[in-house]
Amino acid sequence: MEAVNRRSTLALGLTLATTPLITWATPAAAQTYGPDEGKEVSPGVRVVALGERKSVIPAYATVKLRDVVIQPGAKTEDNMMTNDMLCHMTEGELSVFHNKEQFTVKKGDVWACANGATTEGTQNTSSAVAIMRVIDLMPA
Repeated sequence: MEAVNRRSTLALGLTLATTPLITWATPAAAQTYGPDEGKEVSPGVRVVALGERKSVIPAYATVKLRDVVIQPGAKTEDNMMTNDMLCHMTEGELSVFHNKEQFTVKKGDVWACANGATTEGTQNTSSAVAIMRVIDLMPA
């Protein structure tokens, strides 16, 4: 076995110290989808189911996770929400029409919809694909 000296210890220490910097400098890649992934629900709008599990929250039987992929210029019609849900913009930007109120959501924004109390429609007015991640809280 080779003797460990100050120079090799210093080299090892610098290597270990810079490794996390290299790892942290690499941004996480966004989820992308092919043109035929998921189910088309309207022109330019696809829903990709990501997962489902029994809920431990007494008011909900199941939680579901899905991405709604909306192409530039595409829109969803106003719909009455049939369950409580949380929405998160993972990519892009959308104009949201929420109970007749209009607002813009951008990457990282979060909002909620209530069962029977919320109507919502969206439109992608940007030039990039928008991905809205939805957590559906299905009633017990």
